[in-house]
Amino acid sequence: MEGGMVDNSGDDNLDRSEDEAALQGCCSPKKAPYRFLGLALMCLLGFGSYFCFDNPGALQDNFKSDLQMSTSTFVLLYSIYSWPNVILCFIGGFLLDSVFGIRLGTVIYMGLTLIGQIIFASGAMVDAFWVMMLGRFVFGIGAESLAVAQNSYAVLWFKGKELNMVFGLQLSFARVGSTVNFLVMEPVYNYVSQYYTGPQCIGVVLFLASVTCVMSMICACVLGFMDKRAERLLRRGEGQEPQVVSLKDVKDFKPIFWLVAIICIAYYVAIFPFIALGKVFFERKYEYEPSAANTVNSLVYSISAIASPLLGYLVDRTGKNVSWVFISICTTIIAHGLLAFTYLSPYVCMILMGLAYSMLASSLWPLIALVTPEHQLGTAYGIAQSVQNLGLAVVSIVAGIIVDKGGYLMLEMFFLGWLWISLITAGAIWMSDMATSGGYLNMTPGQRERYETVQCTPESLEREKLLSSECTSDFSADSLMQPQSDISIRNRYLSRIGAMVPPHAITPIHRPLR
Repeated sequence: MEGGMVDNSGDDNLDRSEDEAALQGCCSPKKAPYRFLGLALMCLLGFGSYFCFDNPGALQDNFKSDLQMSTSTFVLLYSIYSWPNVILCFIGGFLLDSVFGIRLGTVIYMGLTLIGQIIFASGAMVDAFWVMMLGRFVFGIGAESLAVAQNSYAVLWFKGKELNMVFGLQLSFARVGSTVNFLVMEPVYNYVSQYYTGPQCIGVVLFLASVTCVMSMICACVLGFMDKRAERLLRRGEGQEPQVVSLKDVKDFKPIFWLVAIICIAYYVAIFPFIALGKVFFERKYEYEPSAANTVNSLVYSISAIASPLLGYLVDRTGKNVSWVFISICTTIIAHGLLAFTYLSPYVCMILMGLAYSMLASSLWPLIALVTPEHQLGTAYGIAQSVQNLGLAVVSIVAGIIVDKGGYLMLEMFFLGWLWISLITAGAIWMSDMATSGGYLNMTPGQRERYETVQCTPESLEREKLLSSECTSDFSADSLMQPQSDISIRNRYLSRIGAMVPPHAITPIHRPLR
């Protein structure tokens, strides 16, 4: 109807001009200050969960005395965290991709982490163990899925730029959270014990610890606002069809992704269970006092807090991710071998292990982003963390049995076996990558950029489309075995879109093999 149509083009043009002006300012999402402010929020996002995760470990003696817990009861507070996440990490990543979206999903998972810590503290306050277990269960669901959201944010903001360094920084802040927990919780408990005793004292201390989760929740909200603004200004995804995420897509993940997942199991089971049992190992073999044994045992985390961002930056500049993964695993094998078969200072061995652990985290996890479509990253990282949780849950139990039955030398042999599995898997990744993409995962940043430019040329895309399985149904078996000329491919394309092409022109013209 005449006069019934409202022309909004003027408003759209005004909005676009305002967005373009915003892109020129200091608060532009394209500028480094904006992105690195987002990085700071991403790192602080996980600080609260890592700080609160090890609250029981920092107060183990106090838990046992104030709540009358046995050791077997105490360790349930950790096992209840790990087992559900074998499945829930995967589901959390899928929901992040297909239901919540990264911004809402991050806030929801951080909210679950905070609620779980509050329930845990409430259970301690009233001395109700089942409530404490419920709190740790909810806390685990939120915290592990939150780690998936952190990884997805990192890839969204930094893929192709400083991604390896970003993963290193996130690992660094995670270890800072764990370290700060061990440093401050005992003094906090001593202060609170002047006013409260027994379960009430433990409860108050845990409530105070939950303040770190409140801080992380604020970071999640601010980061969500910044990401929404960046999405609008950068017109992220504009003109692209939305990608539908389905659990069936898992079967289409590249074989290299599953090889990376194997390393996630085989490597990390030689690190975390060793640290969990390391204190007594250092006391027995090296006759260290408990305080000195704790110092040596914590070196992996202390080193990684410092080295992870630096090594991540190194990987960003050099590329060669697969080579760095290979070097990291070899160095860890050397460290475990020295601990098992020599009496070299354990400080040297643990420093080596800390450097290798930091390098592997900075080079391995970004591989997932390089082999997985962006809209499936949450699902992919969720699967990786799920299999890692499965490995840690099972191997931790087996490691305890090995120590009881055969001692720490057999335990070191067990860990070395897993590390050799991870080394063989890294070799398989290298060979598979060379066979499928000419070594894309082990290229330098400049080589990857040139490779992607070639892959995205119109000629390459058209040739790939025309030679796909859907478009070769009219080829004979003999034709498929022969290289196609450019003229033949062009004529087949014209015939498919309805252009008149002589029949003889559609027949493939074979070029001689050289």
